Amino acid sequence: MSTSTIRSVIQHEPELLDQTVVVIGGSAGIGFETARRARANGAKVILTARNSERLKHAATEVDALSTAAFDATDPVALERFFRNSSLVDHVMVTAGRPYYGRLIEMDLPKVRDLVGQHLLQALYVARSAIDKVRPGGTLIFVGGTGGRRPAMGMSIAGAVTAALPTLIANLALEIAPIRVNLIAAGFVDTPLSAELLGDQLEKRREQLRTTLPIGRVVGPVDVAALAVHLMTNTALTGATYDIDGGQQFVAE
Repeated sequence: MSTSTIRSVIQHEPELLDQTVVVIGGSAGIGFETARRARANGAKVILTARNSERLKHAATEVDALSTAAFDATDPVALERFFRNSSLVDHVMVTAGRPYYGRLIEMDLPKVRDLVGQHLLQALYVARSAIDKVRPGGTLIFVGGTGGRRPAMGMSIAGAVTAALPTLIANLALEIAPIRVNLIAAGFVDTPLSAELLGDQLEKRREQLRTTLPIGRVVGPVDVAALAVHLMTNTALTGATYDIDGGQQFVAE
């Protein structure tokens, strides 16, 4: 029997069949692609986002089970969402954006709030979801790798980048058997990246195409594939998984 024949004979059930995946920040970019991939793997998906119109469009695209429009940085709204939710299997959190800026230019009250949002959001989600995620399910958070390298304007991004892996590892112990993992992404070609870079976007893409070991730019579908793997591989918890195409090893 040929290899192609064997492949056609063996049929695998979708890995997330009949499981429920919540994507917080699921209307675009990494969150949306994760929802799409989870749905393709048999999951029922619940999307949340701040922008109700964009959320409605995304929900139609992935045939979402339900949606909820709220600001994920608001702990009251976050707690209310989970309180009103049924049991789910996985929660993916992609909401939020990095902060870049030199010390002299920082809006310190804004910085204080942003640092709190990045770190406390994981705590808020974990505490709110602990009674709503089935044992063996996952909480997946998204951070970055760029802040590991000291650079001008990277003080806040670097501090958050350093803190998140430790926080996630400790949460994995505290709320076990729910699994907790962190995806640390480099540059990902998303609408948020386009918004942050503006007319410098194509220049950045070309720079990465010519310097990254993988020879291309990392996209949302790459991160989504990793997220679904973290959901389905029940041996993984408390760890940080880099996905940057080798960006950390290339001189900027």
